[in-house]
Amino acid sequence: MRSPLDLPTPDADALSHSERLQALIRATIDQAGGHIGFDRYMELALYAPGLGYYSGGSQKFGEAGDFVTAPELSPLFSRTLARQVAEVLTAIPEGELLEFGAGSGTMAATVLQELAALGRLPTRYRIMELSGELRQRQQQTIARQVPELLERVEWLDVLPAGFRGVVLANELLDAMPVQRFCIEHGEPHELLVGWDGQRLTLATGAPDAALFERLERLRQEYSLSDGYCSEINLRAEQWIATLGAMLEEGVALLIDYGYPQRVYYHPARSEGTLMCHYRHRAHSDALRWPGLQDITAHVDFTAIGEAALAAGLAVRGYTSQASFLLANGLTELLDGEEPGLREQLALSNQIKRLTMPGEMGESFKVMALGKGWQGPLRGFSLRDERAGL
Repeated sequence: MRSPLDLPTPDADALSHSERLQALIRATIDQAGGHIGFDRYMELALYAPGLGYYSGGSQKFGEAGDFVTAPELSPLFSRTLARQVAEVLTAIPEGELLEFGAGSGTMAATVLQELAALGRLPTRYRIMELSGELRQRQQQTIARQVPELLERVEWLDVLPAGFRGVVLANELLDAMPVQRFCIEHGEPHELLVGWDGQRLTLATGAPDAALFERLERLRQEYSLSDGYCSEINLRAEQWIATLGAMLEEGVALLIDYGYPQRVYYHPARSEGTLMCHYRHRAHSDALRWPGLQDITAHVDFTAIGEAALAAGLAVRGYTSQASFLLANGLTELLDGEEPGLREQLALSNQIKRLTMPGEMGESFKVMALGKGWQGPLRGFSLRDERAGL
């Protein structure tokens, strides 16, 4: 992974923005008595109002940002996803769509466009977005791409009750604040963030009883030894519980990079999965330039599946992004089209990046959670890996 020393230096305005966020983080550390949990630091770094990475005004998605998501990479991703959505909406009269964390709005616009072509538009396309700046960008994207469908879109401040339809969460769970831990002297210790008078620093401390119990179980089950460090995403599990309470009938499709738990906590993965993204460069220094870089961690899909069962949801499918897209007819979308050579090469490259093992194809997984839904899900017909969770 690239060293932070290799990263391009932000301009003066960006550094000033980061310094303002650091001042807020320092004040929070002082109020907490000298240290805060890494999850609290990550929450501030990403979501502090007006200062966090996702709540500030910098370009995040696409070639001009820090990373490229599948919807930004190719409209084929969202068009193929829409086919799975259409299968569910066909069986749920008056069904709706709810997307969490809609990014630039590109996926929402393309899904709506494809559903209109398929004759399976939802009664409403709801978006739950915490960032006011991203809400505005989403509105502009949808108004530009499908202005005739903008009136179907609603931005939410609170979650609906008794939701029926399809929930979409693309690269949502990886951006939820995680708690980090290290094994020291045969026991798990929580990783904390402090301030040494000049810079943000990391330290370890005793976890509370509930966290200790979870971490100790992982330590024993996967034979984690001293020096092993990783993450646990309890907030994602809490989100699943909220999803279970909200969903009355339908399917939630979770798309993210991650592993089954036995792979996630393999002893050889001794430095965890935490990654930072800045101007299309990946590195591991999460304390560098808070507010200017994305911070993510892979998803433990076993823990998500267990949380789903506890929340009254059924795990209806789990597979790789490649298998999901191909099963839903990714290549069929090209039938009948006669692109020029340049367009043909571009489409070929997009499909490779979406499906090849060395790109997004295997590292990204798709999990379907359902309630009151017994119908088939085409996206998992090619390969279903639930037995490996």
